[in-house]
Amino acid sequence: MLGAIFAICSAATFALNNVAARRGVITGTPIQGMAVTIPVGLLGFVPMALLTGWVARFPHLGPISVAWMAGVGLLHFVFGRYCNYRANQAAGVNLTAPVIQLQVFVSVVLAVLILGEPCTLIQLAGGVVMVAGALLTQRQPMKPAAAAAAKKAVGAHVFVPHRTTGYTFATLAALAYGTSPIMARTALAHTDPLAGIFGGMIAYGAATAAMILFLVSPTLRRNLRALHRENMRWFLYSGVFVALAQGLFYSALAIAPIMLVAPLMQLSLVFRFGFANTLTPHHEVFGWHVILGSALSILGACAVSIDTSLIVQALHLPASVDAFLGWRISGR
Repeated sequence: MLGAIFAICSAATFALNNVAARRGVITGTPIQGMAVTIPVGLLGFVPMALLTGWVARFPHLGPISVAWMAGVGLLHFVFGRYCNYRANQAAGVNLTAPVIQLQVFVSVVLAVLILGEPCTLIQLAGGVVMVAGALLTQRQPMKPAAAAAAKKAVGAHVFVPHRTTGYTFATLAALAYGTSPIMARTALAHTDPLAGIFGGMIAYGAATAAMILFLVSPTLRRNLRALHRENMRWFLYSGVFVALAQGLFYSALAIAPIMLVAPLMQLSLVFRFGFANTLTPHHEVFGWHVILGSALSILGACAVSIDTSLIVQALHLPASVDAFLGWRISGR
């Protein structure tokens, strides 16, 4: 029960992180957001690593594992986060979140191809449903031009998403976010659950070092100096929320099976929709296509992440159907 509570709280906090970041990039830039949120994330993980005692066990990870986790930081927290922010800036959270959620399917495919883990027919179907959900959100029509003109006439804001840019960067973010767990699994295999805390600190440390190096560029320094206090406030919120969300996620995995935690994490799409409606209602696209597409993405993600044997047992289907649904593909 406690693991489920941690997972739900993590999903909600991840959603808050995304909406806070969206609020920041409305008038700020992705680089400004990264320059704030990445060091804040590192500051959040250092106390957790100290409290769990993993700093004293640093040599036990080994240089190869440390290198893998540093790579996770560069891929996930630098490249993936930049793409995530660019996608949110261009098209909003509601349109891009289902596309970014495809990271679950990317992880499953790579786990089959690289780690040799099995993939069942239900998981494949779940991946197809997720793609369908992501495509459905793109069908959400814009408000009629007359309505938009009327809103402009009274001074109301009309958000016009840049869909091509948004979906391109959302896809890149999904690929980065879906690949990093495979790297983390390679680095932390055969360790204990608390190793993830220290691994997160290494990843954030590498990402922070990369951001410091990037700021050698005069152009990026000028970009950062243009950061407004209001945007900084939202980026700080985002950095705190994402560090807290990751800590809750690791805590959930420490006391609950991944087959319970992973489906509950998909609730972040629901939370994102609610938070976006509250915090950024004039900078998002809403409608039934977005709601239904998000629901399909959640359903597909659950089918991908839940243990197929549990689904088959719950359905009480004939043995021949059970065998068909349980058919497995393995990369090795």
